[in-house]
Amino acid sequence: QVQLVESGGGLVQGGDSLRLSCAASGRTAGAYTMAWFRQAPGKEREFVSSIAWSGIIYYADSVKGRFTISINNAKNTAYLQMSGLKPEDTAVYYCAYAIGEMLNRRRPNDYNYWGQGTEVTVSA
Repeated sequence: QVQLVESGGGLVQGGDSLRLSCAASGRTAGAYTMAWFRQAPGKEREFVSSIAWSGIIYYADSVKGRFTISINNAKNTAYLQMSGLKPEDTAVYYCAYAIGEMLNRRRPNDYNYWGQGTEVTVSA
Protein backbone atom coordinates (compact mmCIF):
# COMPACT_ATOMS: atom_id res chain seq x y z
CA GLN A 1 0.00 0.00 0.00
CA VAL A 2 1.04 3.56 -0.68
CA GLN A 3 -0.29 6.52 1.23
CA LEU A 4 -0.38 9.99 -0.30
CA VAL A 5 -0.69 13.20 1.66
CA GLU A 6 -1.29 16.44 -0.22
CA SER A 7 -0.88 19.98 1.01
CA GLY A 8 -0.71 23.52 -0.31
CA GLY A 9 -4.18 24.32 -1.55
CA GLY A 10 -5.99 27.52 -0.72
CA LEU A 11 -7.85 30.58 -1.90
CA VAL A 12 -5.96 32.94 -4.18
CA GLN A 13 -6.66 35.67 -6.67
CA GLY A 14 -6.27 35.38 -10.42
CA GLY A 15 -2.64 35.66 -11.45
CA ASP A 16 -1.32 34.38 -8.13
CA SER A 17 0.80 31.30 -7.55
CA LEU A 18 0.48 28.23 -5.34
CA ARG A 19 2.61 25.17 -4.77
CA LEU A 20 1.05 21.83 -4.04
CA SER A 21 2.98 19.01 -2.42
CA CYS A 22 2.30 15.29 -2.34
CA ALA A 23 4.28 13.05 -0.02
CA ALA A 24 4.19 9.32 -0.68
CA SER A 25 4.86 6.75 2.01
CA GLY A 26 4.54 3.02 2.42
CA ARG A 27 5.62 0.59 -0.30
CA THR A 28 7.33 3.13 -2.53
CA ALA A 29 10.37 1.13 -3.57
CA GLY A 30 11.00 0.75 -7.29
CA ALA A 31 9.95 2.74 -10.33
CA TYR A 32 6.87 4.89 -10.00
CA THR A 33 4.98 7.73 -11.58
CA MET A 34 3.23 10.53 -9.75
CA ALA A 35 0.57 12.71 -11.23
CA TRP A 36 -1.85 15.50 -10.47
CA PHE A 37 -5.47 15.44 -11.49
CA ARG A 38 -8.18 17.94 -10.72
CA GLN A 39 -11.93 17.87 -10.48
CA ALA A 40 -14.12 20.93 -10.66
CA PRO A 41 -17.70 20.85 -9.37
CA GLY A 42 -19.93 18.98 -11.76
CA LYS A 43 -17.06 17.91 -13.99
CA GLU A 44 -15.07 14.75 -14.46
CA ARG A 45 -11.63 14.31 -12.96
CA GLU A 46 -9.07 15.51 -15.47
CA PHE A 47 -5.35 15.01 -15.94
CA VAL A 48 -3.10 17.95 -15.10
CA SER A 49 0.46 16.64 -15.15
CA SER A 50 2.58 13.59 -14.51
CA ILE A 51 6.21 12.87 -13.77
CA ALA A 52 7.96 9.54 -13.84
CA TRP A 53 10.79 8.81 -11.45
CA SER A 54 13.11 9.11 -14.44
CA GLY A 55 11.98 12.69 -14.80
CA ILE A 56 9.82 12.35 -17.92
CA ILE A 57 7.02 14.92 -17.70
CA TYR A 58 3.67 15.50 -19.35
CA TYR A 59 1.23 18.38 -19.05
CA ALA A 60 -2.33 19.01 -20.06
CA ASP A 61 -2.53 21.70 -22.72
CA SER A 62 -4.61 23.86 -20.40
CA VAL A 63 -1.76 24.24 -17.89
CA LYS A 64 1.30 24.03 -20.13
CA GLY A 65 3.54 27.03 -19.57
CA ARG A 66 1.87 27.93 -16.26
CA PHE A 67 2.29 24.81 -14.11
CA THR A 68 5.52 22.99 -13.32
CA ILE A 69 5.70 19.51 -11.87
CA SER A 70 8.77 18.24 -10.08
CA ILE A 71 9.77 15.34 -7.92
CA ASN A 72 12.18 14.69 -5.11
CA ASN A 73 12.89 10.98 -5.36
CA ALA A 74 14.80 10.94 -2.07
CA LYS A 75 11.73 12.25 -0.27
CA ASN A 76 9.15 10.47 -2.46
CA THR A 77 7.48 13.83 -2.83
CA ALA A 78 5.99 15.46 -5.90
CA TYR A 79 5.27 19.14 -6.30
CA LEU A 80 3.03 21.16 -8.56
CA GLN A 81 4.05 24.79 -8.88
CA MET A 82 1.09 26.71 -10.26
CA SER A 83 1.57 30.20 -11.62
CA GLY A 84 -0.71 32.58 -13.46
CA LEU A 85 -3.71 30.96 -11.85
CA LYS A 86 -7.09 31.51 -13.48
CA PRO A 87 -10.61 31.08 -12.11
CA GLU A 88 -11.00 28.05 -14.38
CA ASP A 89 -8.20 26.36 -12.42
CA THR A 90 -10.55 26.20 -9.44
CA ALA A 91 -10.93 22.54 -8.46
CA VAL A 92 -9.99 19.89 -5.97
CA TYR A 93 -6.52 18.73 -6.90
CA TYR A 94 -5.64 15.09 -6.36
CA CYS A 95 -2.27 13.46 -6.25
CA ALA A 96 -2.02 10.03 -7.84
CA TYR A 97 0.61 7.31 -7.77
CA ALA A 98 1.25 4.52 -10.20
CA ILE A 99 3.63 1.62 -9.78
CA GLY A 100 6.12 1.62 -12.62
CA GLU A 101 7.10 4.18 -15.21
CA MET A 102 3.80 5.20 -16.78
CA LEU A 103 4.54 7.39 -19.76
CA ASN A 104 1.79 9.74 -20.94
CA ARG A 105 -0.90 7.97 -18.95
CA ARG A 106 -3.75 10.43 -18.46
CA ARG A 107 -6.66 8.33 -17.27
CA PRO A 108 -7.50 8.08 -13.58
CA ASN A 109 -7.68 4.30 -13.94
CA ASP A 110 -3.99 4.25 -14.88
CA TYR A 111 -3.08 5.11 -11.27
CA ASN A 112 -3.13 2.79 -8.30
CA TYR A 113 -3.29 5.15 -5.32
CA TRP A 114 -4.84 8.52 -4.61
CA GLY A 115 -4.56 11.29 -2.08
CA GLN A 116 -7.49 12.86 -0.30
CA GLY A 117 -7.43 16.00 -2.43
CA THR A 118 -6.63 19.63 -1.71
CA GLU A 119 -8.91 22.46 -2.73
CA VAL A 120 -7.71 25.31 -4.90
CA THR A 121 -10.00 28.29 -5.40
CA VAL A 122 -9.04 31.13 -7.71
CA SER A 123 -11.08 34.29 -7.58
CA ALA A 124 -11.36 36.64 -10.52
